[in-house]
Amino acid sequence: MKILITGGAGFIGSHLCKKLLSNGHEVICIDNFLTSSKKNTNALLKNKNFKLLEFDVINPLPANLECDALFHLASPASPNHHSKISYHSLPVETMLVNTQGTYNLLKFCQGKNAKFLFASSSEVYGDPEINPQNETYNGNVSTTGPRSVYDEAKRFGETIVAHFFRNNFVDARIARIFNTFGPGMLKEDGRMIIFFIIQAINNKPITIFGNGEQTRSLCFVDDTIEALVRLMFYQKTNGEIINIGSENENTVLEYAKIVKKLTNSKSELVFNEKLPINDPLVRRPDITKAKKILNWKPKTSLENGIQELINYLKKQ
Repeated sequence: MKILITGGAGFIGSHLCKKLLSNGHEVICIDNFLTSSKKNTNALLKNKNFKLLEFDVINPLPANLECDALFHLASPASPNHHSKISYHSLPVETMLVNTQGTYNLLKFCQGKNAKFLFASSSEVYGDPEINPQNETYNGNVSTTGPRSVYDEAKRFGETIVAHFFRNNFVDARIARIFNTFGPGMLKEDGRMIIFFIIQAINNKPITIFGNGEQTRSLCFVDDTIEALVRLMFYQKTNGEIINIGSENENTVLEYAKIVKKLTNSKSELVFNEKLPINDPLVRRPDITKAKKILNWKPKTSLENGIQELINYLKKQ
């Protein structure tokens, strides 16, 4: 099977490329390298079934491309205000790739009779008023806040996808991906778990926003990839919207303590009184649909996954 992956040089995208190649598929990675790294694809270039196309999908794809399935993962995703690769630093690009880009790719799949998967986000739920969040929850999202360039772009991207599968134009599905972590994450991404590990390795103070009682659920990247592959290729997934993430919810403070323990760090825990604007206070997926439709749930334990990421970061 010939498969296109937009954002294929990113963290999740590069892991997905490896998985699909190992399953014997032909893979074309499409990326503009705005927030990703070419080094993520260096080893893959040795595989005869892998091709790399540098391209911005806010433009229509070349007509001579062929595919049987397309995973749309392209988008800045980091919430780190200080990072040059965050959606705060690339607001227009973030909005366009999730809207105009999504429309272009759906039209392409319609013409090729190809299956389509849109990588949405748990951020469509905003700062949720229910916990855990299930797929029928419409969310609590600001349309004008600083996070809206990402949150609302993903929500409108979902609207476009829903139009295409509702009207039988494209065999399409939506994955709402919750916090995913593992080897291959960029330090510059500025994710919570990355910050904690780097600070702990260097015995620097581990900085925690607020009182550390806000919660997150972290899913190891291998488990996320398995769910994405099943969502694309399992029967009767056309039109489905499915949460992908871990049910195990921990406070930010608990994550900091786990990292400190696993790194044998002497770091002290330091609390910052200010939470970022619209920062969700809780985040945990209801994965009942994923269990039923995909026969999937995460297998990697939190501590084993964090240890793998620690080992990776120590090598960098």
